[in-house]
Amino acid sequence: MPGTAKTTNTKILYGPKSVNDAVKSICDIMRRGNVTSAVQYVPELTWILFLCALDDIDREMQEESDALGVTYTPPLHEPYRWRDWAAPDGDIRKGLDEKSPGAMFAFVNDGLIPYLKGLKGRPDATARQKVISEIMSGVRQVGIDTERNFLDVLDRVHRFRHRTMDKDHVFGLSQVYEGLLLKMGEKNNDGGQFFTPRQVIRAMVRVIDPRIGETIYDPGSGTGGFLAQSYEHIEEAIDAVGASDEQYATLKERTFYGCEKESLIYPIALANLVLHGIDHPHIWHGNTLTGREIHGDLFASAPHRFDVVLTNPPFGGKEGRDARNRFDYKTSATQVLYLQHVMDTLKPKGRCGIVVDEGLLFRTNEEAFVETKRRLLDECNLWCVVSLPGGVFTQAGASVKTNLLFFTKGECTKAIWYYDLSDLKVTKRRPLTLARFGDFFQRLPARSQSKASWTVDVVVRRERAASRARPFHDRAREKSREAAHWKERLRKLRALVPVERDAAAIEEASDKLKRLTRAARQFTAKATGIENAVYDLRASNPNKRLGVDTRTPDELLAIIEEKGEEVREALAVVGSVSSKGLRDG
Repeated sequence: MPGTAKTTNTKILYGPKSVNDAVKSICDIMRRGNVTSAVQYVPELTWILFLCALDDIDREMQEESDALGVTYTPPLHEPYRWRDWAAPDGDIRKGLDEKSPGAMFAFVNDGLIPYLKGLKGRPDATARQKVISEIMSGVRQVGIDTERNFLDVLDRVHRFRHRTMDKDHVFGLSQVYEGLLLKMGEKNNDGGQFFTPRQVIRAMVRVIDPRIGETIYDPGSGTGGFLAQSYEHIEEAIDAVGASDEQYATLKERTFYGCEKESLIYPIALANLVLHGIDHPHIWHGNTLTGREIHGDLFASAPHRFDVVLTNPPFGGKEGRDARNRFDYKTSATQVLYLQHVMDTLKPKGRCGIVVDEGLLFRTNEEAFVETKRRLLDECNLWCVVSLPGGVFTQAGASVKTNLLFFTKGECTKAIWYYDLSDLKVTKRRPLTLARFGDFFQRLPARSQSKASWTVDVVVRRERAASRARPFHDRAREKSREAAHWKERLRKLRALVPVERDAAAIEEASDKLKRLTRAARQFTAKATGIENAVYDLRASNPNKRLGVDTRTPDELLAIIEEKGEEVREALAVVGSVSSKGLRDG
């Protein structure tokens, strides 16, 4: 038949390279089929690959239920299961192949898609059926131009049987989609979308150690990597001790929460989490910072505070007034607003692991940066900072320097333990592996010192800063008192009737008031600068030999700006003193 593609035998796909090669061949077909860009073919692949893998998991669950002698109710029924209509040997597929051209498109566009989208409207809809409908909510019809190309894609996707995925790579669909999206990021230099390397996620989850019964939240979920790995972490822990049915129900239905604003990524996250075994991923579709909701039904039962937050928020972005006005410390810097949001949404004693850019750590020249970090140290125990190598996010099209922060809400920070991984050379051919965190994991429990690790006493640092700033505050108060005297004198001089006013005296008083007010501001600024330097939290390894300057251009520009301001303030003070000396002499 004209619309029939030649069926192919199932091929076992062992690792990421095999998967990526196969995905590339599928994308080639989709481009041939008028789905020309990643923005088009990623959503198309999402629902196709999801339905394929869902069917495989459905078979596994049915087999397990039969073995245990319990009843299993599948989310999909004949003829809408992958095995019926898409598998090369499916009965519905065979029947459609025998019909006239257009039969497959008619079945999918007029039958399958409306059926899947309508599942959530059923009175007895399960959590998984509601998620399936949400994944399909943006799908109107098949985007590939011909049935031949569509069937060719189905046959190649059929090779992605769930059991054929690399067993060491726990991320399932994420293995496929993030490979696609990273390539898209490299090609288009899309700096707004950063995808966290798998080994960084594994390391962060291991440090935070989420447990059964805790709620876990990612306000910038992306494809769901942190939530998926947390599921694997908890499942492994409870499997080892023999968990109850209630614990498994809690893990699958009442544990994982997140937010994602990108319509392209949102269904991918849902699909990824469902295929991990999370029956009810509570993902809110909308803008975390503005609160603008696109779809919130799956998040309706979410708590206001969470036990664990694991996230890699966007950084480098600029937010508008609608986002800024929702936070205490207003700024357009996306990463600063996200850190405030994280602190707002953590329960007392809640734990957080977050990826931040270097700029958030070192910048002290903007009030929102300083006050956000002041709040972090005052309200939370920032117990660990890990400086990552510079090339960690290169594959995502971003060369930004990053760090990991780990903190617990509810007690102030007294000391920060730093670990420096920045000397590691990370490239595409030599990516960051979990093994390279080995020494870090070994030293973390005791916070031991080494060439790569050290501790900063925050209490002492604050005391020293206060001591250094005190003379400048004293001088500022002195100048303010003098200014107040001259302000009152000027008021009285100006209050005289015109014939009694002394123009020279008024000019002198006005000049002194301006100079003293300016000097008071300059001394205050100097004191504030010293105090704010406490909140430069970057990992400056005291054990590292002086060598090549590894600071980024943005860091250098910010430092130059700060130093330039200090020089201008110092010159102004010197000028003020010199001018006063000349007049007094």
